[in-house]
Amino acid sequence: MNYPDEWTQKEFLENKLRLEKEGIAVVLIDTILSPIEKAESTVYNPHELKNYADGSVFVFYCDSGKATANRLEEYREKFPTMHCISLKGGRGYWRKNMQLLEDTPQ
Repeated sequence: MNYPDEWTQKEFLENKLRLEKEGIAVVLIDTILSPIEKAESTVYNPHELKNYADGSVFVFYCDSGKATANRLEEYREKFPTMHCISLKGGRGYWRKNMQLLEDTPQ
């Protein structure tokens, strides 16, 4: 997969579901010490993040998405074996009740 610089919440949820079925970890990373309600996230800690398998996908968020978008190159240098993405709109754009519905086979 070719990874973009940003994912929307919907793209994050869809890709997390698909990639984790393939055995690839997709981690939502809190860079502002402000968890998103109803979302599983990990606090930004470079030492602990290096324990994830190569090829894992790190999705960083801040309040608006601007700071993490601006710091993507820094994250990519720090985690060269991971895929680093910014959450578009950050925490402020996150809809806590958004969820994916499974397609019903016809």
